[in-house]
Amino acid sequence: MPDTKAILPAIATVAASAMLLRSIANDFIPNEFRNYFFSSLHNISRRFSSHLTIVIDEFQGLSLNEVFEAAEAYLGTLATPSLQRIKVSKVTKEKKLGVALDRGEEICDVYEDHVQVESSRATNPGDLNASLRAETRSYELTFHKKHKEKVLNSYLPYILDRSKAIKVERKVVKLCTIDQYECYGTQEVNLNHPMTFELLAMDMEIKKVLLDDLNNFKNGKEFYRRIGKAWKRGYLLYGPPGTGKSSLIAAIANHLNYDIYELELADVGSNSDLKRRLLAMPDKSILVIEDIDCTINLQNRETENEAPSTGKNQVTLSGLLNLIDGLWSCCTDERIIIFTTNHKEKLDPALTRPGRMDMHINMSYCTLSAFKQLAFNYHGLSHHQLFEQIEGHIGEVKVTPAEVAGELMKSRDAQTSLQGLINFLLEKKNQQEIVRPKLTTSVQKKSIHKEEEESKG
Repeated sequence: MPDTKAILPAIATVAASAMLLRSIANDFIPNEFRNYFFSSLHNISRRFSSHLTIVIDEFQGLSLNEVFEAAEAYLGTLATPSLQRIKVSKVTKEKKLGVALDRGEEICDVYEDHVQVESSRATNPGDLNASLRAETRSYELTFHKKHKEKVLNSYLPYILDRSKAIKVERKVVKLCTIDQYECYGTQEVNLNHPMTFELLAMDMEIKKVLLDDLNNFKNGKEFYRRIGKAWKRGYLLYGPPGTGKSSLIAAIANHLNYDIYELELADVGSNSDLKRRLLAMPDKSILVIEDIDCTINLQNRETENEAPSTGKNQVTLSGLLNLIDGLWSCCTDERIIIFTTNHKEKLDPALTRPGRMDMHINMSYCTLSAFKQLAFNYHGLSHHQLFEQIEGHIGEVKVTPAEVAGELMKSRDAQTSLQGLINFLLEKKNQQEIVRPKLTTSVQKKSIHKEEEESKG
């Protein structure tokens, strides 16, 4: 074994010589030559290196890099005690904390027991990328060159799949508006609507059919690809105000875990503006256009070739149809399109045909099954002695679920609440019976007047 006393002086001599050479190089060798020398030395060493590095930038042009987002989500789950700095985040109502590597940190991952990948997060403050960002972030994956195909074809797709599951665990459904003045096109807030299909007051048969359709849609990736159709689905919700159209939309979003994108057609200036906004929507989202019959006066297709309107809004019916059912509709996957209206008969038939609005859901006045659901929601009742009387009145009176819910909320005592609902239904029944004879009398008078004019003629 070498003598320690002999080794230490030798190490000190080598270190002193290295410092002397460095000092001489700094004093007598120009910077340009030194940089060229070290750069060449680095390139030579790279040629003989057995490792390959993949750089994953945060942005691809102006678009977010999906692989970067996936790497950030996945690598955060691998945090080990060896890390010195990690980033933790949580948005309001988000289910779990989000953990990510901080800049300069490195972590090692072993894939399929033999592929070792060293990952690190880097930041380049010098790349302003068209002055939109003060810094660009990236992840670097380093591994042996012999595993290149395995990493590209198996490891990275694995990270993408794992990140999707992680995002689902953390995801909170959001309500978004597509704003043309925002840098990235949307404004969003958390959708704190607690409505679910279990709580939804609507006809049980319609609810079951809709749930089955939504589940088939969500799991229909291979089916839609096999039949050659865009992976989208359209629903038309129609019925009088207060029948639960907005609650149904919230229940659909919570069931699918999709964000809602509300679009005000009155704020859209042209067909091209409409196209840009819809293309800003991501996959797995719900496009909602409420009160489509009165939100905007869509130009009739027969008049679109005439002189253009001088008004602010020039969205045409054909422009809307092309985006929900034309080639542009194929640019995203898993998109739900929902139109709502109080007057289905006012809509252009081209807007409601199958392929655009695949299901027409009648949000009717309160039914017996809807009442029972409301009674259970508000008072935990499945049966009560007053149910039979209430059900008889509901079958005779046009009353919305919102009106029934309003009466059930007036008292926490079930007996008092149900009796108040009976009184409300009786009063509403009397009002409707009074209106009916007046309408009949008016029609009769018009008929008599018309007959008198015909007899005079």
